[in-house]
Amino acid sequence: MSESPLKVWVDKDGGLLRLRLARPKANIIDAAMIAALDAAFRDASGAGLRAALIDHEGPHFSFGASVEEHLPRNCAQMIASLHALLVRMIEWPAPILVAVKGQCLGGGLELALAGSRIFASADAQLGQPEIKLAVFAPAASCLLPFRVNQQCAEDLLFSGRSLGAEDALRAGLVASVDEDPVAAALEYYDRYLALGSAASLAYAVRAARVGYTAEVKRRIAEVEKLYLEGLMKTRDANEGLVAFLEKRKPRYEHR
Repeated sequence: MSESPLKVWVDKDGGLLRLRLARPKANIIDAAMIAALDAAFRDASGAGLRAALIDHEGPHFSFGASVEEHLPRNCAQMIASLHALLVRMIEWPAPILVAVKGQCLGGGLELALAGSRIFASADAQLGQPEIKLAVFAPAASCLLPFRVNQQCAEDLLFSGRSLGAEDALRAGLVASVDEDPVAAALEYYDRYLALGSAASLAYAVRAARVGYTAEVKRRIAEVEKLYLEGLMKTRDANEGLVAFLEKRKPRYEHR
């Protein structure tokens, strides 16, 4: 498929970078989507750029990462590229707003967690279902505890369940629940970000993330190693992924 999985443009008189996931209904966070997002953030420039807004086509933000790319022959490259994108987002010198409808799962939620503020629709469902495939969510293991408390993070990571929008709001996972999260994000931009100095805002972003960025990078490196050198050498992790692709019940041997 040659068409780009991501629509990119600049809005608000050059102040807002717009990024739209454009492969509905799943909007899978695969190699092509990761590369497009990474290039968009890498190439974004402009003296007046004050924020980015990630939203999506279709009824769902994202069903998550490509399961095929999680198989042993592909997973090292896929995980490294996804983690590089998330670090780029965390280091990006302006707030990143995320507007979510429907399912926001797995790598899709990890993408949202690397942003600054998540606006959700009432029908949004947010979760990390990786454990149901006998794997874990590396980036979410690092990012979720900064967004919600450790108990809630562990609940989502260990159970694989999703939170509805109101529960996600109470947990601090999302910032607001809105009938139209894109409109809410644009209103937030207009009210709070549009009129100030982009240069000063960039320093405010850096200041707010002092310590946080370094800690996330350290944790991601450690967890990535745990995933590739530990988990992916187990029999059950490979069985869980293959069973999902073969649409059958997994046969775990607990090793």
